[in-house]
Amino acid sequence: MTKNVYSVGQVNLYIKNMFSQDFMLHQISVKGEVSNCKYHTNGHIYFTIKDAAGAMRAVMFAGNRKGLSFHMKEGDRVIVTGSVEVYERDGIYQMYARQIEADGAGNLFLKFEQLKRELEEMGMFAQEYKQPIPRYIHRLGIVTAPTGAAIQDIRNIATRRNPYVQLILYPALVQGSGAAESIVNGIHALDMLGVDTIIVGRGGGSIEDLWAFNEEIVARAIFDCETPIISAVGHETDTTIADMVADLRAPTPSAAAELAVADVRDIEAALQQKQERMRRVIGQQLRLAREQVNHYTTRLGTVSPQNQLNTNRTRAAALEEKLTACMQKRLSENRTRTSMVKERLNRRMERILEQKKTQFGLLAKQLEGNSPIRKLSQGYAFVEGPDQKTIRSVKRIRLQDEITVQMLDGGMRATVSEVWQNERKE
Repeated sequence: MTKNVYSVGQVNLYIKNMFSQDFMLHQISVKGEVSNCKYHTNGHIYFTIKDAAGAMRAVMFAGNRKGLSFHMKEGDRVIVTGSVEVYERDGIYQMYARQIEADGAGNLFLKFEQLKRELEEMGMFAQEYKQPIPRYIHRLGIVTAPTGAAIQDIRNIATRRNPYVQLILYPALVQGSGAAESIVNGIHALDMLGVDTIIVGRGGGSIEDLWAFNEEIVARAIFDCETPIISAVGHETDTTIADMVADLRAPTPSAAAELAVADVRDIEAALQQKQERMRRVIGQQLRLAREQVNHYTTRLGTVSPQNQLNTNRTRAAALEEKLTACMQKRLSENRTRTSMVKERLNRRMERILEQKKTQFGLLAKQLEGNSPIRKLSQGYAFVEGPDQKTIRSVKRIRLQDEITVQMLDGGMRATVSEVWQNERKE
């Protein structure tokens, strides 16, 4: 009997064909938990989907990533839709995912993300709409379950920090059916009551336990509340829509009580510091005031009328003495200057007189040399024509002219009978 022997590749190909002929495996949805999830650098996602009965390899190629609306991680419960095929080279089958949806709590997560985006687009998370938490309050409103660790923690912390603050509890459902409506009613009631601050919260739990604080009606009630609200939902790692809308988020209910209620010991210490500072400031101001009084007293003594009169008298006497000395000095200087000027004027007048005498002598001699009388005494005569004008040249004389001749001791009239001219030698 002859046996049929096949290669590994032939067997794998045969099995692959069997899978490809099963139309149910072309479009199948498988529910399970994600493990060994790896995001490859090329964009592919490799993971294993498992449940209590078994496990199956899966891959989502980069081209199908639009079918994944959230970041898948280890432990997520998902519903994977795609095809189951054989990877011929390794002889294994795996699921090729085209769409991945969160299952159970994952659906809540998608609802959370969707509502978060919607409220954020409306501006309900915007910082400018958040109210400041009062530093010192008288009445604190609390919306939480009447039993449980949350209310006990808030009471203990608030009482220890300031026993004078009044705590008003609105017992609300914080989980299950009707919880969201109960929380909204509590916010409205305490807001109308006029408390200073409201704490809305509860202890930790799963996403399903905390879901009431992710409802839109709770978010709107917090946003519309006129009283500042501190959210304190779950543990530090839990985040709800209420945390994002609230005016302030506290990581735990205990932390919310610390944020809402100021420690009276800190207040007393601050008052003590301010009192000491006030004493120092007042003491410093008193010292400055005393110094100013002493200064003004001394200054008043110097500016008193009698002191001013004495000072002015002394100043006047000093000025008078100084003025007298100055006048005497000026008088002496003027006398000296006058004497010097007088002496200088006398010398100058003497010089001028000597100069004038010399000039007068010269002029007298010159006048004497030019005197007509002297000329006449030397034998010269003064001749006038018929027109009684002096004749200095024979050219002005005509024959038969009557001329007058003046001499030193008298004169004569004569008639010209002859005229001649002297010849000049060149």
